[in-house]
Amino acid sequence: MTEAQFWKFLEGFLWQVHGRESMMAGSMDCPSDPQLQAVGHYLMSHTLLPKDCDKIPMEFILSMGKLLLEGGLQSRTREAIMMILAHNGSDAALDALKLYNMRPNKGLEVFAQMALEECESWHNGTAMKVDFKGLL
Repeated sequence: MTEAQFWKFLEGFLWQVHGRESMMAGSMDCPSDPQLQAVGHYLMSHTLLPKDCDKIPMEFILSMGKLLLEGGLQSRTREAIMMILAHNGSDAALDALKLYNMRPNKGLEVFAQMALEECESWHNGTAMKVDFKGLL
């Protein structure tokens, strides 16, 4: 899978066919703290999530994991891949995020760590999907 193929798959198939996950929005006012800015950016990046990340066929999860580890990708592509892998929770997603966290790209260290931690939660069953539609 190339970077262009990833975006075509995400935008043209996952988002159009399955839609996006509902999410709550908010903001964090922390202009002088890069760590908190990175956390806020990770949280807001949940807008990239297609519905049912855990149901994406394994061949695509493996391809995304391989692509994440390649050089020359745009940061936004890496973030989108990490976000999807974080919510997939499979062994393959967890392995890819563990490998990436060994040498994350500059500026993506916090994002990568949070994606790994979230994937571990989905993997071990401690994360829980919330139906916001039922709450409103």
